[in-house]
Amino acid sequence: MDEEILREQLVYLDSLREYNEILHVQMEKRREKLKEMFAEIGDECYVESPFYSNFGGRNVHFGNGVYANFNLTLVDDTHIYVGDYTMIGPNVTIATAGHPILPQLRQQGLQYNMPVRIGRNCWLGAGVIVLPGVTIGDNVVVGAGSVVTKDLPSNVVAVGSPCRVLREVGEHDRQFYFRDRRLNPELLADV
Repeated sequence: MDEEILREQLVYLDSLREYNEILHVQMEKRREKLKEMFAEIGDECYVESPFYSNFGGRNVHFGNGVYANFNLTLVDDTHIYVGDYTMIGPNVTIATAGHPILPQLRQQGLQYNMPVRIGRNCWLGAGVIVLPGVTIGDNVVVGAGSVVTKDLPSNVVAVGSPCRVLREVGEHDRQFYFRDRRLNPELLADV
């Protein structure tokens, strides 16, 4: 409830409102606004509107080629790091803020903030929730609707609430892109 922090936050929220009102066809204007809003943002990033954020992206660090679909909510009371080429599905929430379990502490308005780190080449499916202090490794797929409460290692598919590792990314994924649909091997020639 610090008055100075609240005044600063309101400026960031006004900037966020401005971003959400920029027409989608005004791609360059949208890119420039994200550069103004975010702590860091790489090349070729795109965030669909509407986009929500406690501090308007002020504590958000996106690598290159990050794509975020509609209704991304970032509780960026402290830093959120997202690696290159990560894709974020619709209705995803990434939260850095939490409140104590003890009711007497919550009654006092206490809050803690823990950074979130998401690696390179990840895919967070629709409706994923990532909680404070979580680190997700590189090349991770988090299934739709999952609630990520603990760190996830690199190169895994993880699902559920709470989210758990289902399997490693492996040879099967080099052959099939979806269920029994075969991947064209030529797509992997340069990879």
